[in-house]
Amino acid sequence: MKTIKIAGVPEHFNLPWHLCIENGEFSTAGINLQWTDVPEGTGKMCQMLREEETDIAVVLTEGIVKDIIAGNNSKIVQVYVKSPLIWGIHVDANSQYKTINDLKGTKAAISRYGSGSHLMSIVNAKNNNWDTQNLEFEIVNTIDGAVEALISQKADYFMWERFMTKPLVDDGTFRRVGDCPTPWSCFVIAVRNEILETQPHIIEQILEIINTTTEEFKHIPSIDRTLASKYNQKLEDIQEWLSLTQWSQHQLDKKTLDKIQNQLYTLNIIEKVAPYETIVK
Repeated sequence: MKTIKIAGVPEHFNLPWHLCIENGEFSTAGINLQWTDVPEGTGKMCQMLREEETDIAVVLTEGIVKDIIAGNNSKIVQVYVKSPLIWGIHVDANSQYKTINDLKGTKAAISRYGSGSHLMSIVNAKNNNWDTQNLEFEIVNTIDGAVEALISQKADYFMWERFMTKPLVDDGTFRRVGDCPTPWSCFVIAVRNEILETQPHIIEQILEIINTTTEEFKHIPSIDRTLASKYNQKLEDIQEWLSLTQWSQHQLDKKTLDKIQNQLYTLNIIEKVAPYETIVK
């Protein structure tokens, strides 16, 4: 039995992995796939790859592209979710801010530098023609940290996946003032280069198993009810999310990677544009 460590956010996107693990599909193939939930998100997972705390990470595309260019010794082996991530832009429910434009010049709560919440706050600023060089950030680590920061006014707004944050809108903790979809496929699977070099067959098996599940995922009986119950969501919200979400079984193409790198470079998030082969396996 070969042990492989994998990390991902504790969100509905990753239920296919948990189903495969619970159903014994990896263990049947001789793989002990050990999952770690990482509520801090992509920035933390990039660190875990660098420090060999995980072998695989299911991460936001823009975050891992940035980190590989910055020296993370990993590569993208596949797109996991090809649809955009819809980032909700949230303020405290009692906040004076009513629109996205009201947030110009205010402070964004982010999980950590290099995270999706950090990078997408820069993308959102560009979309609204704000000065991206003078943005202010408050590191909050998790959604719970963001709640505390917005209530205490240490930060003014917080960007996070719209549906996972919806219960906080419904219960009156947050108010959503707008959305900011990623202009590219949202999640990819990244693997440390050492594992790719020493265990290529194991990685191929893992991808084959997860791809079989994601291809059929939406057709699993009552999967909407399972998701709603497991992730504390309203059934109608999960049904809308499922209608918008598309998993992938294919590699990130060069055209998409070029688009991501060019935008990150324009926003001064990366210092250079790297060759396709440096980032993608």
